[in-house]
Amino acid sequence: MGLLDDMMSKASTALAGADLANSPLAGQAMDLLKNNQYGGLSGLVQAFHDKGLGGVVSSWIGTGANLPISAEQIQSVLGNEQVKAMAAKAGIPIDMLQQGLATVLPQVIDKLTPNGQLPKSL
Repeated sequence: MGLLDDMMSKASTALAGADLANSPLAGQAMDLLKNNQYGGLSGLVQAFHDKGLGGVVSSWIGTGANLPISAEQIQSVLGNEQVKAMAAKAGIPIDMLQQGLATVLPQVIDKLTPNGQLPKSL
């Protein structure tokens, strides 16, 4: 199993723990993590830093408690066009996508970084 496959397997496990494994949102969260627009997990984390949410995303990576994020903050990081496209692809309203990602992303990123560090090759 390759490194990307391993990462996706861990993310799927995190989504299953959130009772979202079979939801349209799960597919969007997985696509977001492997999306070349962000450069994978490390690029997505950098996008949070660039929007002033470095402390929040760092809490998801660290070994302590995960800080919450709002739907509005998710939109500020991803941008209006990305959020609209993801919602359309999932077939759900934009506000549902934003709120779902605000719930799921902290859990998934936390599971992908069990030692409190980003994987070097992702």
